[in-house]
Amino acid sequence: MSEDKKEEENIQWVEISEWRQWAKHNREIEFPGFVAMNSSVVAVMPYLRRSEAERSARLMISRAGAPLRVIAVHDDLGIGPIAVWNDVVPHLRCNYIIYCAEDAFAGRYWLRFALQAMVPASTGLLAFNDGKWFGQMAAFGMVRKAWLDRIYDGFLFFPQYSRHYADVELSLIAKFHDALVYSPHSILLEIDYEKDAKETDFHDKLLFKQRATGGFDKRIDRPDFMKFLFN
Repeated sequence: MSEDKKEEENIQWVEISEWRQWAKHNREIEFPGFVAMNSSVVAVMPYLRRSEAERSARLMISRAGAPLRVIAVHDDLGIGPIAVWNDVVPHLRCNYIIYCAEDAFAGRYWLRFALQAMVPASTGLLAFNDGKWFGQMAAFGMVRKAWLDRIYDGFLFFPQYSRHYADVELSLIAKFHDALVYSPHSILLEIDYEKDAKETDFHDKLLFKQRATGGFDKRIDRPDFMKFLFN
């Protein structure tokens, strides 16, 4: 099988509007033509521009160094990536889920190194080397499905965030449960030349502060958390 054919067969293209209709009315059967649900590692990639998503997904697969399926989800409803991830992730039957965007850029053997780092059963969330956070936060991450199911009842992120801070909350929960791991050789970064100039969502920032003071619904119950957060 040619490399192009391999990459094509491992990308599943989905419209979020069709996915929501299926989830609402036909959950007893698998999504039509869907083959990624039972894969060991699945990457969920919300996208608006198919050409960008296809280029990123193909590179991720060709450089993974391990089996990977990518679900590329077109946000034709404009609900935002957090809502897309939360719609798709609960229905997946896999060991690991990767969350990333259409502008992801993968380094060589990025997934092979990540899987090696996740071998200890205590690990729940892996932070890729994104060239920015150095393992302190999983802006793009890989989560163990069994661990995630205990955090938000199957959702990837707390659903009331709209654009920002959902990954920060998840990373902090993992960190204070000693479940966050960093793989510096696993390069998966975001190519966004205007990223640093963009402002964060005010309401998401306020929500994060409110939730943090309560330990994110008491998911973090350690005396050193507040000191860490506000120092």
